[in-house]
Amino acid sequence: MASQPSLLTLAERQVTETLERRRGDIVDLAATLVGFDTTASRTGADGGEVPALQALLAARMQSAGFEVELFVPEPDDLPASRMLAAGHDMTGRPQLIARRPGTGDGRSLLLNGHVDVVEVGRREAWSSDPFRARLSAGRLYGRGACDMKGGVAAMVLAAEVLAELGVPLRGDLSLNTVTDEESTGAGSLACVARGLHADGCLIPEPTSGQVWLGSRGVLLPTVEVDGRAGHTGLARGDELDGPGVGAIERILPILEAMRGLREQWWAQRGPGETPGWIVPTHISAGEWIVTFPDSCSVQLHVTYGIGQADADGWGTAVEREVEARVRAAALADPWLAAHPPRVHWSTDVPSGTISADEPIVRTALGAAASLEHHTGITSQTTWIDAITFSRSGTPAIGFGPGDLANAHTVDESIDVSELVRAAQALAVCAMRFCGVAGERSPRPRSERTEGVAQPAGLLAAP
Repeated sequence: MASQPSLLTLAERQVTETLERRRGDIVDLAATLVGFDTTASRTGADGGEVPALQALLAARMQSAGFEVELFVPEPDDLPASRMLAAGHDMTGRPQLIARRPGTGDGRSLLLNGHVDVVEVGRREAWSSDPFRARLSAGRLYGRGACDMKGGVAAMVLAAEVLAELGVPLRGDLSLNTVTDEESTGAGSLACVARGLHADGCLIPEPTSGQVWLGSRGVLLPTVEVDGRAGHTGLARGDELDGPGVGAIERILPILEAMRGLREQWWAQRGPGETPGWIVPTHISAGEWIVTFPDSCSVQLHVTYGIGQADADGWGTAVEREVEARVRAAALADPWLAAHPPRVHWSTDVPSGTISADEPIVRTALGAAASLEHHTGITSQTTWIDAITFSRSGTPAIGFGPGDLANAHTVDESIDVSELVRAAQALAVCAMRFCGVAGERSPRPRSERTEGVAQPAGLLAAP
């Protein structure tokens, strides 16, 4: 075995060496988690396979000596928020909070991860069953392997090994697995509402081992336009004067307007800024193959940068900008001017960031440096639950295994060696952030953030 980096304490070396020996256990747990179909769109009384997965993790954490709470939030348990529709239903989707008390005089650390995954799409496009993990050439394949069941496996093994070795953490260590991250963020919001908090939080999302300080916000509007039903066999040269008007073609000016708006955002961005983007993700129209569709709706995924958010981090200003661009496009089109499009707004998950000087950031950077990982602070774009915790007073960062480019893809996968490195980094972070009774963890110069530039796109909102 290669010698461990000298910047680790004896206790840290013991933990990291144990996790290296437990490589197979980390992979086995990740593969087991992939085997549960926890697709985010699944709702209803049975909750798909979320209850079984959460029960498995609860049993493991309880066996490791953690205090375990497993609960299904009721609609009244959720706070009023732009993130959620009124009466948001989480039936069948339990949330897990596990806690190992410290000796009482250290900082508390939260490890959070989501267990829901996105739809697999066309199964025939996959090389193998997306819910039966496959190990090939050092990579683990399956839906959620990268985003983020691999990260969850890494944090569970890190917590288990710390407990099994009897590492006397001075601060409390909590582990939290949630649902709904891929849709509304309701899982972590419910846990915060239940009182979950800590002095710092690590979320092993697929950050390629880098530190994400925050993220852009997300709006999910639907734009609807009217057509006029009629027999397509009677179509003639001037459709607007014919028996029918196809709503699909009438929505094209709106899509072009959204393309122009997103390009404008990027053309006008400041140095290092990460503005928003607009992606049409779902379109619905048509009733019959020989009938002009009399309506068409398109769902948009609208991200917005921190600099585009309002003073509270929400996307109200972006909503107004999108609506104004839709109105302008409609006025320039004869049919839409007479039949104005309608914009329906659903949820808004806020943007946010934390300072690079936060102790949790310095701890993550220092642990990675001691493990000789190539880690820095990077700007990122996708929304993660870190925003919910940071806004509630628990500074949180993304810091985990896997490349985001592999998330949500056909044949999603993750490098097994990254899972081991992530588990080691998370364990060392826990020891340094919470503190170890009777031992002073090293704080090498590399842990300090003097001279570490915070991306301009992640500056705190005013």
